[in-house]
Amino acid sequence: MISTGAVLGVFAVALAMVLTPGPNMMYLVSRSITQGRRAGLISLGGVAAGFLVYLTATNLGLSALFVAVPSLYLAVKLAGAVYLGWLAFKTLRPGRVSVFEPTALPPDSNRRLFTMGLVTNLLNPKIAIMYLSLIPQFIEPEAGNVLAQGFLLGAVQIVVAVTVNGLIALAAGTIAGFLSGRPVWLRVQRYLMGTVLGALAVRMATDHARPTPA
Repeated sequence: MISTGAVLGVFAVALAMVLTPGPNMMYLVSRSITQGRRAGLISLGGVAAGFLVYLTATNLGLSALFVAVPSLYLAVKLAGAVYLGWLAFKTLRPGRVSVFEPTALPPDSNRRLFTMGLVTNLLNPKIAIMYLSLIPQFIEPEAGNVLAQGFLLGAVQIVVAVTVNGLIALAAGTIAGFLSGRPVWLRVQRYLMGTVLGALAVRMATDHARPTPA
């Protein structure tokens, strides 16, 4: 039903986004370092639930709204391009602090860890842009049911995001120790991610795709 090109496209975008330091990564790393790997994984469960909320809302209602109001879709897409450009700027600007130097946090209960992971993801504009503006561009009406494509491509993004974030949460302490004495590696990571974000912003701003009804 969905083409290999669409899957690879969503995979690449999802990977670039998840590897870019943002609220989700900062929270998971902070929790893993200050409260242990188990706390990081519980927080990741909340983040995953947030992905499901966005995926369901987008596929069951927001896409239809964008079809009915094309100007709204254009506004969201341009806002997304601006936001990605801003992320690129913040990533590349001098003096940027590494995500693996998080502020210490007091211990929380499992329930609060899950809830905070969920809330952090729901309030993350990067994830909203992912579902509202990026993933829909890989849907191909001629390939079959648009709604099913939306859920399948969203599932690809969730698998990528949860896998990468899970590995980061498990290895946060080790990574922080490794990078603490290697500033060159931190600069390489910033420049690479900043360049990827900038390229995504340009592609998003110049793409002429239009939303399609489910």
